[in-house]
Amino acid sequence: MAAALQTAYFLRLKSNYNVPECRSSTNRAFKCKPAMATLAAAPTVGLSETFSRLKRKGEVALIPYITAGDPDLPTTAEALKVLDSCGSDIIELGVPYSDPLADGPVIQVVPQLSCPVALFSYYNPILKRGTDKFMTTLKETGIHGLVVPDVPLEETEILRKEASNNNIELVLLTTPTTPTTRMKAIVEASEGFVYLVSAVGVTGARASVSGKVQSLLQEIKEETSKPVAVGFGISKPEHVKQVASWGADGVIVGSAMVKILGEAKSPEEGLKELETFTKSLKSALL
Repeated sequence: MAAALQTAYFLRLKSNYNVPECRSSTNRAFKCKPAMATLAAAPTVGLSETFSRLKRKGEVALIPYITAGDPDLPTTAEALKVLDSCGSDIIELGVPYSDPLADGPVIQVVPQLSCPVALFSYYNPILKRGTDKFMTTLKETGIHGLVVPDVPLEETEILRKEASNNNIELVLLTTPTTPTTRMKAIVEASEGFVYLVSAVGVTGARASVSGKVQSLLQEIKEETSKPVAVGFGISKPEHVKQVASWGADGVIVGSAMVKILGEAKSPEEGLKELETFTKSLKSALL
């Protein structure tokens, strides 16, 4: 954290990428958010409030996922702005190392976004830093949600308490193989939204989304009024449209985003491809 406080790197960083007007695949324009929106101009609300707003408008949340530092932190900062500008409703930011918020570019850009950010972190980095210190850091950075995929339900109470003390919503995951009784407990404990994993196994793009997701969505919605977002294996506009038609309140797209940034010939090319892809996903939800 000290490194972040000592550097003004990102504040001096000038973007060489300008986000153009966002248009759907049918050439229908939709309003892009300012690339450098500030909290003063557009205060960011939390996950629950975001879903409530979208529900009133009859809209489904687009939730892209990217990994911090892939390919580098300045590009991650720019990617966050691109995703925000092209209509993302929540951004999920994965952190692959033990002190994810100690670097200038990312920590400086998060408070400037007009949509909330949920951090995706495994449990060990949180324990290594200390739960209370980790949550305090998230709050100071402007993070609104936390997803910890490998924490057992039985150990979430402490996490949830520390998160709540810092106005952070702890999102829990349920999978197709989760027993019904346990699923109900997860749904009851989850905050912000319920994260429904669409397929068993590691994340990654798939050719299609299992039809079982539709019945799982229905089962969860019979247990709760909380929003449900579907993730894992969703990588195409047609996937997004399909899952939304099944009644999902949010759609999470991760591996496809990571692949674009990781395989691009240059950061600039990756950002342009990311912008095009994000627009295609957003238009599928209109």
